[in-house]
Amino acid sequence: MRDSQISQRNNALLGSSHSEPRTSELLPTNDDAGLLALEAQFNSLIAEVVAAQKTSDELATWPDRLAARNGSQEEAKGETDQEAWTKRVEAALARLCPIEQAIMATPARTIVGLGVKARHAAYVMSHYWEAPIDRIDWDAQAVRLLVEAVCDLARSPLPIRDVRGDE
Repeated sequence: MRDSQISQRNNALLGSSHSEPRTSELLPTNDDAGLLALEAQFNSLIAEVVAAQKTSDELATWPDRLAARNGSQEEAKGETDQEAWTKRVEAALARLCPIEQAIMATPARTIVGLGVKARHAAYVMSHYWEAPIDRIDWDAQAVRLLVEAVCDLARSPLPIRDVRGDE
């Protein structure tokens, strides 16, 4: 009898009883579908920005071609292409912003979801991968190593590392 009174008092203090499910038991803990959907949108928009960057690189060669041709029509076309490129990139970046905010705000419930968040962090902090790890600041090394460890554990490739050849 005394043990049941102590148990009831402890349950009252802790705000729980054996018959009531805890809040954490009501929430799904193994579903990162939302984060994965955000990642798909994020990857699509990043691909769009990268494609636009390639277009920008091609447009950068226009002045040389224009000088060789001496054509005002070509020059006008180059300006139009540059304006179109700028609008395209700005539109993609405008659509990217809320997706990035949602990735940051959405809790990861699995290692796969954590990998999504780590890859986003790598994108945001991409300058940490511009130099060999022994040539960056201590805090940048810590972030970079953490992101890479999470991506390795999640078995999700980190494109920055693949491009830089740091594996």
